[in-house]
Formats: sequence, structure tokens, C-alpha cells
Amino acid sequence: MKRTASIFKNGLFGQNPVFVLLLGMCPAMATSTTVSNAFGMGLTTMAVLVCSNLLISLLRNIIPEKIRIASYIIIIASFVTLAEMIMRAYFPSVSASLGLFIPLIVVNCIILARAELFASKNGPLSSLTDALGMGAGFMMALASMAIVREFLGSGSLLGFRLLPEGFPRVLMMTRPPGGFLTLGFLIALIQFIASRRARLTGKGRGGAEL
Repeated sequence: MKRTASIFKNGLFGQNPVFVLLLGMCPAMATSTTVSNAFGMGLTTMAVLVCSNLLISLLRNIIPEKIRIASYIIIIASFVTLAEMIMRAYFPSVSASLGLFIPLIVVNCIILARAELFASKNGPLSSLTDALGMGAGFMMALASMAIVREFLGSGSLLGFRLLPEGFPRVLMMTRPPGGFLTLGFLIALIQFIASRRARLTGKGRGGAEL
């Protein structure tokens, strides 16, 4: 149980795919302009990651070593196609807003990396937990960026206006430079908090030993 919790927590914080590992940067920049787009991309990526991790883990002893990467891509592409069809059928507005970035989940390095580094070497439960943690970490990163960018760039969140009409907006936040700035500041903030926490933990241990 502790290992399962540790794997999930690792995906959220210790090895957050965007803020720590710097993976999936293209969809993070492109789909974090609004909170609805961020959640749409995050949930879709998580669903594909969970399904592909679970299936690859179940087939890890059957897939030949020489064709494992090609097999992983076929499995991932199948789930992405299914996710795209479901999005078009039940969430057409979100599908239209995300556009090309849904099929591009196939080449999202987060999914292939977890398949190669974790699912192919661990059992179904651990692989499922890893996928949930990494997927939640990816969605959390996208949502954090989107909250900042949508609020400053449009003065609203999830379509609800929070700032008055005449309030100046930072239009750059809705464009690529705003994405880079937001990501940079969030990474710096997370690194600062992590370093302070490590420093305080180290002092506490030192004091206890004395």
C-alpha cells in the first residue's frame, strides 16, 4: 500500500512530467490558454496513459524485445483513436478547440516514456498507479498554467468573467510567450519551495542527531 501511494505521489510531485521532467511541453504550451482546454487535454492524456500502461504491463512478457517500441506505439495510437472518436461524439466543442493536439497524443513523450520505463517492467497494479499519478501530475501542471494564463489574459476562468470589462488584460498570456513565462515562473516557484523544504528537513534531522 505504501509503495502504491509512493508511486502515485511521485507522478504528482517528485517526477511531475511537466514541472520536473519537462516532458509534454508542446501540448502544455498550446492547450493551457484556457482551463477547459487544459482539463480536456489532461483527462484525455490520462485516459490514454492509463489504458496503454495497463495493456503494456499485461503483455510485457509476450511482446518481443526487438519490436517493443513499435508495439507500444500501435497500442497507444489505438487508444488515442478511440479517445478522439469519443471526444468528437460527446464533447464536440472541446474536440474542436483542441484540434490536432488530440491525435498528437500518440507522440506525447510522457506516454511512451512510461510505457518503456515503467509499464514494461512492472505489474498491472503498479503500472496503473503510475499512469494515474503521471496523468494527474500532467493535468495539474496544465491546469495551473491555464488558471494563470486565462485569468491574466482574458480576465475570466471557465468562461466566467472575474475582472471588470475595463480592467487591463495581459494579452501576451494568451500567446506562446505567455506560456513560456508562466511555465518558467511556476518551475522556479516549485524549485524554490522544494529547496526550502529540503533545507528545513535537513536542519531538522541535524538538530535531532545532535
